[in-house]
Order: sequence, then C-alpha cells, then structure tokens
Amino acid sequence: MARRRRFRQRSNRLAWVIRPVAVVFGVWVAGFLLFIGMVLLEAPPNPLPPADGIVALTGGDDRVATGLALLAARDAPLLLISGAGRGTYLGDFTADDASAATRYAKAITLGHMADTTRGNALEAAGWAAAHHMTSLIIVTADYHMPRAMLEMRRTLPKVTLTPVPVDPPAMRKLVSINTLRLLAVEYSKYLAVRFGPAWLGDY
Repeated sequence: MARRRRFRQRSNRLAWVIRPVAVVFGVWVAGFLLFIGMVLLEAPPNPLPPADGIVALTGGDDRVATGLALLAARDAPLLLISGAGRGTYLGDFTADDASAATRYAKAITLGHMADTTRGNALEAAGWAAAHHMTSLIIVTADYHMPRAMLEMRRTLPKVTLTPVPVDPPAMRKLVSINTLRLLAVEYSKYLAVRFGPAWLGDY
C-alpha cells in the first residue's frame, strides 16, 4: 500500500510538470502553423499603392534585386538599402544588381549602421524623417516579413507601410528539415519581439 501511495504521489507530481509543458508546447505549435500560413499567404497589393520610398533589408537572396526592380519601375522615387554593412558600395552586389545600382545611384542610399532587424527599423526611420516621407515599401524575405513589420510599425507609427515579401530559395522546399528549422527559429524571434521587451529586437 505504501509503495502504491508513493507511486501515485510521484505520478501526480510528474503530471503537474508535464501538463503545463504540454499546454505551452501545444499553443506554440498552433501558433507556428498560423505563422507558416501567414508567411505563405502574404502577398503585396497589386497594383502597389504610391509610396515615398523603398526600404530593402539586406541579409538574404533577391531582396536588393527586388528593391532595385521596384525603383526602376518607379513604384517610389528613392531606395534605402538597409544593413549594407560598413565599407559596402553600390557595386558590391551581383553583376546585374551593380548595373542597376549604378544607373539609379542618385536615388539610392546605403545604410551602413543596421545589423539587426530593429536596427533596420531605426535606420529606415531616420532616412524617412530626413526625406519627410509618409509612406514606405518594405522589402525582405517572406519568412522575415512578420517580424520586420512589427519593428517597422513600432518605429514608424505614423508612416504607411506596404510589405513586399521576397520568396527566397530557402523557402522553395517547405517540407524540409532546413526550411522548418528556419521557420521555427524565425517564429520564436517573432514571438520574442511581439511579447517580450523592446531590447529583444536587437537579436
């Protein structure tokens, strides 16, 4: 009897630990599935509304190329390439991008200070204020867009923001370990920025 009682007590203690962990994990998984749906379904409006500027966030394939294409199509008159890194020049892209960058050099600003998504938002805010902008097109990878828009909206509350997500190679095989890992990490960062203190945006 005593052994059974001890076994029941241990089982009850274990259940008190497992249940909240299982609930938290279940909520995380449900939110993760919603996040994947948000990433896959998000698309820019067609046609794009008029904007004062374009902000392309570096850090992934096709982001700068997309920003340059929008500038060439005159969707906005100015382009900020945010997070370009110190010592980076307009020609430091692919051959095709370098040609386009040279052609539109006067309309392009390279942001050298940002090295985080929050830094991108601060850099965009300073650039927009300097040019008296009230509307921006934001270009980044589709999986990064939810977190980027959170940071941008917090930093630019009075500016109209239009997201233009880019479909990077990493997202073209959704049913793969690497893609799911990428999405899981990004979703966790998104949660940290949305529900955590502001300084978490520095990571």
